[in-house]
This record gives sequence, C-alpha cells and structure tokens, in this order.
Amino acid sequence: MSPPPFEEVVAEHGPTVLRVCRAVLGPADAEDAWSETFLAALDAYPRLRPDSNIEAWLVTIAHRKALDHVRARSRRPILTDKPPEPPADEGSPGGWESGLWEALEALPLKQRQTIAYHYLVGMPYVQVAQIVGGSQDAARRAAADGIATLRKTFAKGESR
Repeated sequence: MSPPPFEEVVAEHGPTVLRVCRAVLGPADAEDAWSETFLAALDAYPRLRPDSNIEAWLVTIAHRKALDHVRARSRRPILTDKPPEPPADEGSPGGWESGLWEALEALPLKQRQTIAYHYLVGMPYVQVAQIVGGSQDAARRAAADGIATLRKTFAKGESR
C-alpha cells in the first residue's frame, strides 16, 4: 500500500500540528512553526516507512520546530526603556553580594548550575534538566536544595 499524497496528509493532520505549535509557542509564532514542520515533512516524506504513524511523526517534527522557535526567542534581544544597571564593583566589602560568591562556590556543581540557569537566566526546569542532565524533577530538587543551603548560610551570617 502506497502512502497517501502529501496534500492529503496536510489536509488531514494540519489542524493537529497547528494545535501543537500553538500550545508550545502561542499564536504569534505558531504559523511559522507549522509551515516549517510541513516543509521538513515534505522533504522527508518520500523516505517515510509505509507502516509509520504519520500523525505521531508530524507531531514530533512540530515539537522540534516549536522548540527551535522557543530557543530562538530566548536569544532575541529584549527592548527596554531603561539602560542596564552599572556593573557592581566585584568583591566590594559590605555589598549585598558579600559572601555570595563563596557560598555559591561551596554548593555542589549541579545545584549551582540549576540555580544559575533557572533563577538568573530564567529557564524553565525542563530546559535546565536538558542542559545539566537528569529529569525536570531532579533539576527542581537541586535548585531547591541549593537555595535552602544559601538561605541557611546567609541566615547564619546575619545572626553573627
């Protein structure tokens, strides 16, 4: 049995792919990801095995294209009305960050990474987990443990 013409595949599965793209990206970038999905699918369609689940195949492509858009969006500059704050003098005694660098360095690497990626960069835990390895829950736990250690460290410093 030969696969259906690609036009039929688009007509049948196009709405599902668009819903996936909208769910991941929102309406603004969804149509671009939808188009990119079907352009990539058109290129690969002749090599698709006859017994393949076409809908699952298309949703996988859509998921990857949507993630490409999410990654690209995170790299775009953000326009602002205010200039950034001037850099702090590194190591200035008595500043708010007094002891922070030492406390961060004392944390295990994975905790330090998850805190940096999630709290400083603003990445969701799922992306943090992809970078540092492990599950989303493990990344969330590592960040929570690191923050708890930092709070204890600074609570001890305040009571001195």
